Amino acid sequence: MIRKLTERSTRLGRGASRRFACLGVLVAVALLAGRLDASAQMPSASLPGVDPALLEDIVVGSRILADFGVVDGFGHVSARHPTNPNHFLMSRSLAPALVTADDIMEFDLDGNPVDARGRAVFLERFIHSEIYKARPDVMSVVHTHSPGVIPFSVSKVPLRAMFHNPAFLAVGVPVWDIRKDFGETSMLVANAALGKSLAETLGDKPVVLMRGHGDVAVGPTTKMAVFRAYYTDVNARLQAQALALGGEPNYLTPGEGVKADQTNFAVMDRIWNLWRVKVLPSLAK
Repeated sequence: MIRKLTERSTRLGRGASRRFACLGVLVAVALLAGRLDASAQMPSASLPGVDPALLEDIVVGSRILADFGVVDGFGHVSARHPTNPNHFLMSRSLAPALVTADDIMEFDLDGNPVDARGRAVFLERFIHSEIYKARPDVMSVVHTHSPGVIPFSVSKVPLRAMFHNPAFLAVGVPVWDIRKDFGETSMLVANAALGKSLAETLGDKPVVLMRGHGDVAVGPTTKMAVFRAYYTDVNARLQAQALALGGEPNYLTPGEGVKADQTNFAVMDRIWNLWRVKVLPSLAK
């Protein structure tokens, strides 16, 4: 009898231990999730003087583009430094969906990190540094390997504005071919010379395609650059569908593009607040 009671007590003790262990794991996961949400909101201690809202925009932009499949483990969002136009802010080398405010670093316009602290940096940071050098009006740069745009980067069919959201494309979308001036390469913008060539092809346009690689979208704000990166991919997919139907699509004119783009800028917060809650639900207000 005593032996049976002892065995039963042992079994109950083991069951309780397992339950407590599971509970501990759940608590740890919850705490970790809370910490990740909090870190997405908090400014990096290494970036004094930078508005936390700007860091959050980089975080939201990175995560929403990943959520929409415009970027995967690769691609990056940057913003010009708000008080030092000769510097810019971008995450350490990290998948966009995982970016938090603490991952954001400061770089100069030669692509050098101001305080690396042993953190890995993106090989293609020269896309950003050279565009910021060439375009004082640009406050944010987004680089993606958007699946929708790749066919337009390798074909003779120009990417053109299909509807009002990607109206910014109506001014024209140049295609940069790395092989033209640099021969056979890894296809990556791994130095300043390549970045400068890309920036020259972008010119004064909001988007440039990269042959067999992806695209770059720029804007006067991080929100607008992310918006443009997303709707460039949407437009590309819709244009491919329209062309498959046969005949010449009825594209937006440059004049329509300018007017529609002004409207998009005016209502940007409507879509941005939706995206913000989608990827950072703890920030819902």
